[in-house]
Amino acid sequence: MHCLSALNPKMTIPGRSTRGFFDTGSRTITVCGQDPSLRNWGLAIGTYDLDTRTLTITRLAVTNPELSKGKQVRQNSLDLESGYQLYKGAMAAAEGAHAVFVEVPVGSQSARAMASYGVCVGVLGALRANNVPFFEVTPTEVKLAGAGKKTATKQEMIAWAMAKHPEASWPTYTQHGNLLVSEAKAEHQADAVAAIYAGMATHAFQQMLPLMAAA
Repeated sequence: MHCLSALNPKMTIPGRSTRGFFDTGSRTITVCGQDPSLRNWGLAIGTYDLDTRTLTITRLAVTNPELSKGKQVRQNSLDLESGYQLYKGAMAAAEGAHAVFVEVPVGSQSARAMASYGVCVGVLGALRANNVPFFEVTPTEVKLAGAGKKTATKQEMIAWAMAKHPEASWPTYTQHGNLLVSEAKAEHQADAVAAIYAGMATHAFQQMLPLMAAA
C-alpha cells in the first residue's frame, strides 16, 4: 500500500513554502527516508536530481530517545516519552522535503514488539495529521531495493548502502588502529536510505516525477 495523498500538488506543510508541493524552484528535490523503531529511528536525507535521476545523501541520523533510568518510572510513561521524542525527530527530518518515504513496520507475536509497533505507527499517524504526506514501503521492498534479496542481513544492507553512497557521513569508530563502521547506527541509516530507493520505485512516485520535472 502506498500513500496517494503524497500526490496532492496543493499540499503544503506548516513552516514550508506555499508555492505548491511540486514547485521545487530547481531541477533537484529534497527527499527523506525513515526507518521507524522505538529505540533507533533511522533517518536519511538527500537530494534527487530530476535530470540525471541520481540520489545524493546529505545527512544521516538516528533518533535515540533519552529516557529516565529511574526504577519508579512506569513503562507506559517511558513509551509515551519515546513517542514524543521520535515524533520531534521524524517531523524535523521531514521538514522541507518534497517527498518522504517510510518503511512502515509490521506486527509481531511478541507483546513488547507490538508495543513498539504501536508507538511507531502512532508517530507516523501524527505526521500525517500534521500534513506530512509520505510514501509507504514494506520491509521486504526495502531489502529488495537495497541488497536485492528478501533475506538480506543488516551487514549486507550496510555494505550496499555504503558502497552506493560513499559521500554520506556513515558512523565510524577506531579500534586497534582500524576504522570500523558502527553497525548499531548504520543498520538503521542504511534501511532509511533503502526506503528512499524503494519509495522512488513505486508507481505512485513515478507518476509524480513528470509533474515535478514540469514545475
